Amino acid sequence: MKEWLTRLTAAFGPAGREEEVRDLLRQELSRLGETDVVVDDLGNLIVSRGNGGGKRIMVAAHMDGVGFMVTSIEENGFLRFAPIGGIQVHSLPGMRLKLSRGVNGVIGQEKIKEQKSLDFSKLFIDIGAGSREEAQEQVQIGDTAVFAAPLVQERERFIAGTMDNRAGCVVLLETIRRLPAELPQAVTFVFTVQEEVGLRGAQVVAYRIKPHFGLAVDVTRTGDTPEPQFKTDVSLGKGPTVKLKDNSVICHPRVTALMRRVAEARAIPYQLEVLEQGGTDAGAIHLSREGVPTGALSIPCRYIHTPGEMVDRNDMENSVSLLLALLQTQW
Repeated sequence: MKEWLTRLTAAFGPAGREEEVRDLLRQELSRLGETDVVVDDLGNLIVSRGNGGGKRIMVAAHMDGVGFMVTSIEENGFLRFAPIGGIQVHSLPGMRLKLSRGVNGVIGQEKIKEQKSLDFSKLFIDIGAGSREEAQEQVQIGDTAVFAAPLVQERERFIAGTMDNRAGCVVLLETIRRLPAELPQAVTFVFTVQEEVGLRGAQVVAYRIKPHFGLAVDVTRTGDTPEPQFKTDVSLGKGPTVKLKDNSVICHPRVTALMRRVAEARAIPYQLEVLEQGGTDAGAIHLSREGVPTGALSIPCRYIHTPGEMVDRNDMENSVSLLLALLQTQW
């Protein structure tokens, strides 16, 4: 899993610009021998398994991450920008970025009277250009950027700028690799686009495939750091979570009960999650057509939407174990 995680977290892929991530995933799926693989018009990568004789389950993990878009280029060569997805502005000054044309940059900050007044209008990207003309040789308005934060490992912890949600993509890949050919129901794995800006990919692909049940695989916040900003009982290293609620969905009790029952039967550690802020693709899946009973399996992650997103290797392994067990169980 580490090799996949290293490559995927290094891939450029903010919301709306997921091509590089999708290409890597398609290459790996081809190596795994998957043949029923399509890309829809919005860019979702769809992988079908099973003969369709029973229920149809949609399992989704989003490919995109948060990022930035260049909005203007100033006379002195500095770039103004806007966020793509939810990013806390106070964490940004001094951060290194990788832009879509291969240029590197650093986020700078104007002088302000009080730190609490900081907003995106007071920030700029410095690419080392001395004039607008020089900057325009490397960057155009509309170019995108992501955190320059390749993967590192410390003990059992992986740290990178795009764990949300390349960790979920790796869990799906590893599940596909281990999943047997014979299944009690059809399974459609979807690597979705544009989750960070409104669950857009999941919305259209759920309409397309008409699942009987849905399951989102994503990261979730933890509450195991000193004086955490978000109160939650979720910790790193204690297993994946069975989501009960977030701002986008109240997970269906039939699905959450199944997840808990399967985890307990297989002695797979898990945690219960109630997320007070944020959402997942489950929020779009469960509202498709006449409604889809949907749940979410989450990988605990510290420092979400920063260059230092941190997950635990064992949590990822147990996420795969739980997902494998679920998909081999009759829903």
